[in-house]
Amino acid sequence: MDLTTVELDRTLRERGYRATVPRRAVWQALVEAQGHVTVEELAELLVDDVDQASIYRALALFEELGLARMSRLGDSDASRWEPAHPDEHFHLVCTDCGRIDHHVGSLVADISQHLDRDHGFEVQRVELVVDGRCQRCRG
Repeated sequence: MDLTTVELDRTLRERGYRATVPRRAVWQALVEAQGHVTVEELAELLVDDVDQASIYRALALFEELGLARMSRLGDSDASRWEPAHPDEHFHLVCTDCGRIDHHVGSLVADISQHLDRDHGFEVQRVELVVDGRCQRCRG
């Protein structure tokens, strides 16, 4: 879900939030990063424009509004952020080079349906991370 800045502004206003310069800057950096970035990486991209506390606040708001996702990927303790995506996109993390790819398939939907149907468990969000070696590192 890549929202433009105009769409971000409208979404924030509709939900009762102001479209501030720091929020716009964080969103723009998150979208342009085209990947899974840490707060520290965003801070490097934003240099002097936005302080780290404002980045954390903006990301927390974006997650609350369903605009961004936070994940823990690989061995790192650092949270990684990306624009929100459907649950059927799951993460493939290369344990050699650290590359993170999205994989789209029906597996997550199958798991969610199984849990609901056979266990009465209503799934709200699925965060599926698969660790292994990417094709490049295997070659």
